[in-house]
Amino acid sequence: MAGGKLSPRQKMINLMYLVFIAMLAMNMDKEVLAAFGLMTEELKESTQSLKEKNAAAYESLGVQAQEQSAKFGPLKQKADQIKELSNNFDAYLDDLKSKMKEGIEDVTEYSAMDKSDFLDEYFFVGDDLKPAGEEFVNQVNTYREEVKKVLGDGFPELQKTVDSRFNTNQVEDDDGKMRDWIDYRYKGYPLVASLMNLTQLQSNIENTESDVLSTLLQGEQKKQLSLSNYQGIVRLDKTAYFAGERVQGEVVLGRYDATLVPDKVTLNGRDATNAVKNGQVILDMPAGNVGEKNIKGSITFTQDGEPVEVPFESKYSVIAEPSSAVVSADRMNVVYRGLSNPISVSLPGVGSSNLSVSATGGTLTKNGNGYMIRPGSGNVATINVSAKLSSGKTVNSKATFRIKDVPAAQGSVRNQYGIVRMPKSGLSNAPIAAGLPDFEFDLKLQVTSFKIKVPGQLTIIVNGSTLNANAKRALSKAKRGDIINIYDIQANVVNSSYKLKRVLPVSIELTN
Repeated sequence: MAGGKLSPRQKMINLMYLVFIAMLAMNMDKEVLAAFGLMTEELKESTQSLKEKNAAAYESLGVQAQEQSAKFGPLKQKADQIKELSNNFDAYLDDLKSKMKEGIEDVTEYSAMDKSDFLDEYFFVGDDLKPAGEEFVNQVNTYREEVKKVLGDGFPELQKTVDSRFNTNQVEDDDGKMRDWIDYRYKGYPLVASLMNLTQLQSNIENTESDVLSTLLQGEQKKQLSLSNYQGIVRLDKTAYFAGERVQGEVVLGRYDATLVPDKVTLNGRDATNAVKNGQVILDMPAGNVGEKNIKGSITFTQDGEPVEVPFESKYSVIAEPSSAVVSADRMNVVYRGLSNPISVSLPGVGSSNLSVSATGGTLTKNGNGYMIRPGSGNVATINVSAKLSSGKTVNSKATFRIKDVPAAQGSVRNQYGIVRMPKSGLSNAPIAAGLPDFEFDLKLQVTSFKIKVPGQLTIIVNGSTLNANAKRALSKAKRGDIINIYDIQANVVNSSYKLKRVLPVSIELTN
């Protein structure tokens, strides 16, 4: 086609043929570039869904850390460190993507992003890296190593996953030549391909946060449910007995946290640090003479490098005859607003019929051999006890209880909370429930409405506790691995006028 003498007409035909081939090639390139753009948009949508799921998990962990700081405080500290690292790395990538798109009028016209000039000039100078290129590699390496450092040695599988997602080792190309990671992944690539790679890194960040949260919570749940954390506790009916009386009570199981090891313990003015065993201060001392005695001291821990002193104080009586009433809550050392809390009142050597019991800060009613108190709107409730002894002496006593609100409920599916893995068909037919795990009272909650968000679909409002037709249609479009978010759950306490403050969301990861 290039040799011999050609007529002007033939030359024109040949030129048009070359132009036609070039146009075909250009159209093919535009289709490829558009495909990269479509993959980028899908990654953005998936990443946003993960962000919402992670935000709900962080909120749930925050509530648990407030209510049970000893158990969930260290987990939240790890999670907060991971979150800060992730936010910083994600912000750096967002800033880099903004620089890459400067001057582009329509950032959604991916078929026009066919040049590699920006990163070739921003990262590289010949075969060497510019400071910006070195910073990029350092950002990836720093995030990977700092996340592993926060996790520690107790999560080997998760550390392997982090290594794989943010690996910057040299790569062997198609010619068998070893090339630097940044050179292999970003040099000479169209702008749209590089944008997709950065979006994939941001998706990896969200996936890492999700994996960390799931692993931390599952590990703590498994540890808490282990029977090795329980010990037998002897609970007597009374704290003082007369000679010849029968000792009655029961032995119950109690859960202890042996991880709490104080730096120093003082008990009644003396150092009792050596009396600490498995997170408990063991008491062993003479009772003393007749009268009221104090057990007072403090436990000191180190927090953020500073000593934090936690005081404790209690009293007991050494008696020849009864001198004060013994009042104890059946379930806890607090009473809950909106609920009828059982209260036992007894006085050693005095029958219950000879006791006069009243309350302030709540409504007290008789309940069999005990009492029920329904707290009012204040912060404390006081039980007042008056009794006349056989000697004619009148004894008056009182006990004050803190009033607390019922903790936040949690949404659940199949009695599972947080992040639940299950098939699509199972979710379609499973009722959405709410519960109060580890709460002392067995309250029955009834879900009245909720919102469901399927990736790529509009949020559906559902009245009742099961998916309606609209929700099932949206669910049918979900794919394996999608995260379905159930939130804004409204629930009532059955047979009670108490209004729950809120119900935490539940997320479902589809397994098929």
